[in-house]
Amino acid sequence: MSMRCFLGMATLLAELLPAASRLDVGFYKKTCPSAETIVQQTVAAAFSNNSGVAPAMIRMHFHDCFVRGCDGSVLIDTTPNNTAEKDAVPNNPSLRFFDVVDRAKASLEARCPGVVSCADILAFAARDSVALTGGNSYQVPAGRRDGRVSSGTDNSTRDLPPPFFNATQLANSFAAKNLTVEDMVVLSGAHTLGVSHCSSFAGVGNSLADRLYNFSGSPDGIDPALSKAYAFLLKSICPSNSSQFFPNTTTFMDLITPTNFDNNYYVGVTNNLGLFKSDAALLTNATMKALVDSFVRSKGRWKAKFAKSMVKMGNIQVLTGTQGEIRRNCRVINPLSATAKHHESAGSSSEFTVVAAS
Repeated sequence: MSMRCFLGMATLLAELLPAASRLDVGFYKKTCPSAETIVQQTVAAAFSNNSGVAPAMIRMHFHDCFVRGCDGSVLIDTTPNNTAEKDAVPNNPSLRFFDVVDRAKASLEARCPGVVSCADILAFAARDSVALTGGNSYQVPAGRRDGRVSSGTDNSTRDLPPPFFNATQLANSFAAKNLTVEDMVVLSGAHTLGVSHCSSFAGVGNSLADRLYNFSGSPDGIDPALSKAYAFLLKSICPSNSSQFFPNTTTFMDLITPTNFDNNYYVGVTNNLGLFKSDAALLTNATMKALVDSFVRSKGRWKAKFAKSMVKMGNIQVLTGTQGEIRRNCRVINPLSATAKHHESAGSSSEFTVVAAS
């Protein structure tokens, strides 16, 4: 067989094979050209009313991808017969602003019904949130389809790394999703935005997270890796009875510039101002500490790497081609009849033959 013939057959085979786990920048340029613009405008409008929208979208995308992959399953509502992901302990009450995704989806359904997935909307919204707060914008490979399973009671929700993990546990958690130690340290920088509930660091209702009152082996009960002055400030915000009387009390995760997407999270970590045990853990491993120090020195380097790691994270266990569905309402799984009909029509569409993201 000649080389020309071999290459021709290889090209034909690539076109015929299903594009599993492959995404493409500009995926909607023919089927819904305004898709990314509609999402960006929706997020920007919501952000103008409440800057908390930005960290919420970034966090929601992360929580979606780490449980069953980036399939929009975190958006599905609980039903009488099923407790969904959004109501699992790691997500409730920390995830919020689901209505922003709802508004983007409604606008897209009006413009391009049944075309843009909820999983892609969430990936676009996270990117736009980074840009709105001062981070680098980046191209988002799309073509994700929506999952039909969302459970807050099975073991899959344990894939989310909790705020009390040590360095080894963090590395292992990210490695399980094909993300490197560098990706983990880079993405931890998302803590430069947003707030946390007391239970994630004060130990109220969660002894494993306790850094303020009953830290094991500490005479005063305070984690020695936490600045004493910062610890006393946090105690004033989250008293030991806060889970009972102030269950929704929150504090900023970045004490220095809590609403700016910048490298001051890493500056804080190096000065014992990391809010979580997992933040402090970045200094306990030589490789992780070297990365933290490099991001303290160069905000630009971190921002560029963050964009690349977000794209990489957005490719975790994606559904493509005829897998899953395109949910008409991000909160509700499509009826099986509608899903089967969409699969049938999708099978003849060139939109589902895409190239791998770089």
